[in-house]
Amino acid sequence: MTAIRVGQAQEQPAAAEPSLKRVMGPWLLLLFIVGDILGTGIYALTGQVAKQVGGAVWLPFVVAFLVALITAFSYLELVTKYPRAAGAALYTHKAFGLHFVTFLVAFAVMCSGLTSASTAARAFSANFAHAVGLERTGGLGVTLLGLAFMGLIAAINFRGVGESLKMNVVLTCVELSGLLIIILIGMAAIAAGQGDVSRVLEFRTVDGGWLWPVIAATTLAFFAMVGFEDSVNMAEECKEPSRLFPKVLLAGLLITGLIYVLVSISAITLVPAAQLGEGETPLLKVVQAGAPWFPVGIFAFITMFAVANTALINMLMASRLLYGMGREGVLPATLGRVHAGRRTPYVAIAFTTLLAFALITFVGAIPALGGTTALLLLCVFVVVNIAVLVLRRDPVAHGHFRTPTLLPVLGALSCAFLAAPWTGRDLVQYEIAGLLMAIGIGLWLLMRLAGVTSRRAFEADTDR
Repeated sequence: MTAIRVGQAQEQPAAAEPSLKRVMGPWLLLLFIVGDILGTGIYALTGQVAKQVGGAVWLPFVVAFLVALITAFSYLELVTKYPRAAGAALYTHKAFGLHFVTFLVAFAVMCSGLTSASTAARAFSANFAHAVGLERTGGLGVTLLGLAFMGLIAAINFRGVGESLKMNVVLTCVELSGLLIIILIGMAAIAAGQGDVSRVLEFRTVDGGWLWPVIAATTLAFFAMVGFEDSVNMAEECKEPSRLFPKVLLAGLLITGLIYVLVSISAITLVPAAQLGEGETPLLKVVQAGAPWFPVGIFAFITMFAVANTALINMLMASRLLYGMGREGVLPATLGRVHAGRRTPYVAIAFTTLLAFALITFVGAIPALGGTTALLLLCVFVVVNIAVLVLRRDPVAHGHFRTPTLLPVLGALSCAFLAAPWTGRDLVQYEIAGLLMAIGIGLWLLMRLAGVTSRRAFEADTDR
């Protein structure tokens, strides 16, 4: 994880510290971006999107892709303008200079990691139950499996996990293989005259209209498109970031967007929307319907491997971010403690794991957890899009990507629109997000009431 100093410490010369090794060329960066976007969203939420919109399940993914693409242009201007291992917290502080606002953005990013990891844990346990024949245990069995899985993630996190680019390549290939299996099964079925392609133009209507179901489904589908913002944290390890980032990030988004559309079309061609929306293993149903000869257990384990990577990355990020805020006095110093033997932030790991346990136990449902992740990041993206416009008054010496002014405006408006209650977003998502943020604000207020001030302006890990 990379420490990001925000505020006065960021402006000081960094000559005393060695710089990160620039090892990422265009292909490694592309694999990192594609692998970060692919994962739990498409594997777990395809059925829930179909439940909202009907047969045109591909359309919400297209709309979510367009909103993500607009915001990606804002990230491109910021990462090429400030080509350091950065993130939303850095951009927020440079734009507004308000420590509390910076804290809110950083804590929202941390909470999005918890809800994303909990979504992955739920998807993992549902697929595991299906693979080993434990479906009859019902929701309680899936919940217990999810808790056990999160406990295993915590143990790995505590032991210490070194992130490597080679491992990212392997995991990306696994994630891609599962989705390519779905696409190939769908194409073969269509060629053989199986399934019903006409379903792709069927819409669920509410009060005679299809627009609001599409918007409601987009709020869920957006969860599948997040992850591209993580790539800005690799800026210091990328060769020629100002030149490479624009074309590689846009290529990564286009590749994943195309894969999602093809997966959606394959899924709805083989399985009706009502059936696809039942349960928590939608793509397993597609395999069973289109290729009954294919060992469904193998696909279940591919899915588990893909979503396990999502959970581990997000819990690593969340615990290190909380640890960073504890070390800097933004949150209680106890959260910044490091285990003497393992050299890992064991208190932060325990705290984030307990929050994840609560989410899995008391929320549980994949749509609520995935939707909350999207809600938190949509709010962060609103701030980032506005920050782009504010930071136009901060010129830098080197050339950098500049997005057309209209795009950050559209990005802020579209993200704010999708985060609003009128989209049909389940109110439980606001309750979950509000409760998580209230915990953070409560801890922050305790620090202020105790008269504790941070040693530096702000320092945190922002890997999401």
